Amino acid sequence: MAGPIIKTRALTKRFGAFTAVDALSIEVAAGSIFAFLGANGSGKSTTIRMLIGLIRPTAGAIEVDGVDVIRHPRRVRDRIGYMGQKVSLYEGLTLGENVEFYAGLYGLAGAELARRWGALRERFALAEAEGERPEDLPAGIRQRAGLAVSIMHRPRLLFLDEPTAGVDVRSRALFWELIQEEAEAGATIFVTTHFLEEADYCDRVCFIDAGRLIADAPPEELRRRYSGGYRVEVALPPSARAAAAALLGGEATPTEAGLALAGGPLDVPVLGALARLVAAHPEARVSIEQPAMTDVFRRVLAEAGAAR
Repeated sequence: MAGPIIKTRALTKRFGAFTAVDALSIEVAAGSIFAFLGANGSGKSTTIRMLIGLIRPTAGAIEVDGVDVIRHPRRVRDRIGYMGQKVSLYEGLTLGENVEFYAGLYGLAGAELARRWGALRERFALAEAEGERPEDLPAGIRQRAGLAVSIMHRPRLLFLDEPTAGVDVRSRALFWELIQEEAEAGATIFVTTHFLEEADYCDRVCFIDAGRLIADAPPEELRRRYSGGYRVEVALPPSARAAAAALLGGEATPTEAGLALAGGPLDVPVLGALARLVAAHPEARVSIEQPAMTDVFRRVLAEAGAAR
């Protein structure tokens, strides 16, 4: 993966006596999906506003796509797309009129605008919504429209601040498919979310609490550090359980339906043992339960609190 497209060093923002962001140092690899997580009031939105040049930090350094954001805040805005929880589409204008307005800001017009928006309109299934006002659209369609407009100028870096808030589960899944397509096409995605399970769509997860960095790693590494591990259950007939337990290396415990492995990583040896078990016992049914990211976050917070 390429080098960092976002770098901060000791980034700090104070509002009077209140410190919203406290000496935050992070790096975001180009072409990655980076989850920036924390509770309400943890400093997520303040950090994004500093990264895109909307507010000036009290201290520290920010570089976004090679631009010193503190020295040149306007220059970075041409390189990014942004979508917040409240989609930045103007009420009172139709979606098509919003497209024309934002296209003008990006310097898009004529055949080039028609080509780009035509492709996005088809890809995001927005043809029927083009004549509607944003306030009249269902939340899922409104969010898709906001994302389409935010990437119309093909930004290298896309900031998404709580993009799936208030959206149903099906629409959230579709939205994440679109986000992953953008990352596969080379864009970098910096996303905040309240839905911690969405961290599994991301390459790296950063947790902050009270403006401070408390964890920063890929999702699987966080699970290894801050959870009790995976639980694997194997359902199979009583006559096969002794042989199956031997294949699993004696780590299995009996259950009503068969056997279980709990508390360990889902690593190559475990997966190999499961493959041998299923090959020897085709009737076996294997289910795997991974540690929930919500539980991981609770553990991260607890350890951070204990360290203070």
